[in-house]
Amino acid sequence: MTSTPDLVIRGGTVADGKGGDLFEADIAIAGSRITEVGKVAAKGKEEIDARGRLVTPGFVDVHTHYDGQVTWSQDITPSSQNGVTTAIMGNCGVGFAPCRPADHVRLIQLMEGVEDIPEPVLSAGIPWAWESFPDYMEWLSKRSFDMDIGAQLPHAALRVYVMGERGARRDPSTSDDNKAMAALAADAVRAGALGFSTSRTLNHRTSTGDFTPTLKAGEDELTAIAAAMHAQGRSVLQFVLDLSTIDEDLPMMLRVAENTKIPVSFSITQNDRAPERWRQTLDTIREASVRGLSITAQIAARPVGLMLGLELSRNPFQTHPSYQAIAHLPLAERLARLRQPELRKAILSEHATATDDPLFFRPNYDKMYLLGNPPDYEQPPENTLGAQARRQGKQPEELAYDAMLTDDGRGMLYVPFLNYADGNLDAVSEMLRDPNAVPGLSDGGAHCGIICDASFPTYLLTHWTRDRTRGEKLSIPFVVAAQSRKTALSVGLYDRGVIAPGFKADVNVIDYDRLHLHPPKVHYDLPVGGRRLMQQIDGYDATIVSGVVTQRAGTATGARPGKLVRGTQGSKPQFDAAAS
Repeated sequence: MTSTPDLVIRGGTVADGKGGDLFEADIAIAGSRITEVGKVAAKGKEEIDARGRLVTPGFVDVHTHYDGQVTWSQDITPSSQNGVTTAIMGNCGVGFAPCRPADHVRLIQLMEGVEDIPEPVLSAGIPWAWESFPDYMEWLSKRSFDMDIGAQLPHAALRVYVMGERGARRDPSTSDDNKAMAALAADAVRAGALGFSTSRTLNHRTSTGDFTPTLKAGEDELTAIAAAMHAQGRSVLQFVLDLSTIDEDLPMMLRVAENTKIPVSFSITQNDRAPERWRQTLDTIREASVRGLSITAQIAARPVGLMLGLELSRNPFQTHPSYQAIAHLPLAERLARLRQPELRKAILSEHATATDDPLFFRPNYDKMYLLGNPPDYEQPPENTLGAQARRQGKQPEELAYDAMLTDDGRGMLYVPFLNYADGNLDAVSEMLRDPNAVPGLSDGGAHCGIICDASFPTYLLTHWTRDRTRGEKLSIPFVVAAQSRKTALSVGLYDRGVIAPGFKADVNVIDYDRLHLHPPKVHYDLPVGGRRLMQQIDGYDATIVSGVVTQRAGTATGARPGKLVRGTQGSKPQFDAAAS
């Protein structure tokens, strides 16, 4: 190598994203590409001493909801604080393009209801400088970010755009509707959409309680859209299903994939009502894969869990009449009232009632935990509030009430509602190891006041390779390959996720021993002071995007080399060890 590298990372322990053994090497970067891996003789214009550090490719998060945030912010936090260098948005069928002005409120209400992003934040933050999906992409292409972003065409927005009120109320589409949606879907791929997303779950509702427009979309509609997109180039069909209808919906989605040759990607979780169903679903995927279908299962890295508290979207007492009477008060005033013995007694004497809120579960204190510091997402059943209350001779409601009053009313409760039917993460371990699976479901940018899972990429390293005590661990090379190269391949980004010459210079330098997640806390840093849950992370010495350092020692550098990714990138490899 004769030219001077822009950056050399010296002496790191490299997990190169291919899944092989760790090795020590220097990495030279020129411009946005890795040019040399091994012993680099040339001195770089900038150098990073990575001795004793773990060096990985940047992580590729395929399941986020930054569709709104990318329009008002150039910093794609919290994902960019968790080693993510490429985030794919537009999942679950929700997003903001295409959209006519008359439907702005409708799409905001859908995003608010499905992803718990407050309406005032979206209304104030989104500039609506587009109508069509290609216009949205063109507008985004002029912006820069602290990571790369990729977009999918959201089915709900497309359906409402073409069908209007009929689409919103879930009427069957006509052949003319299908032709119109297919034409716009083809336009989206030509504009750079990486895929198309849809939802068939009853849990996805608008903030006014209406079901998502895509809930019962017909096979003919989905086939027309998928075929038109895939005819324009590689495109992924991402979807989410309900356990209650999976026996009907999964075979239909696989027929769509088989008839259109489109790769599909969907979420698999363990559900308390049918705790072994995930095995059957993975078996179905394997059978379809043998038939030649390209199918990826997205797996959450830990329980999908609700954070409950007085400062958050929900708490165990929100349906109690005595609590409802003060629910409108600012936190400080509510806290003062809740500390009054007579109100405490009144609230604890009442009972939770059912609601139509899909994310409000009648409290089950044998599934409720104190998360702790450091946060522990794999606690044994004896740690539940129910078990603690029985040992103390108290009612679990008392423990929950008092826990929420701690930290000046900011105490939080943790309720794992998916992936924790067995009281451990053994099922998740098996799911993550499946050859057709990739890590997913972080939902970065969403669920601002109830779920805090954008830290999945960091958790995969801390818990699964280092800290787990209640079962088998995973290896560092496996985890790194799973959330860098394997995720990149699943969405057609063949140019990244590997530390090797010629690949995109997206790199993390990690102080592995010090890598640590703090408990979630509420921050008020969204437009109009909107609230979101965030976790502080220690241990990322540097995150590099396209050869530029964007995070250093946990602090943003202010550099924003990230861009909108338009369509597939690089050439599909004939064989890739990370994908096998």
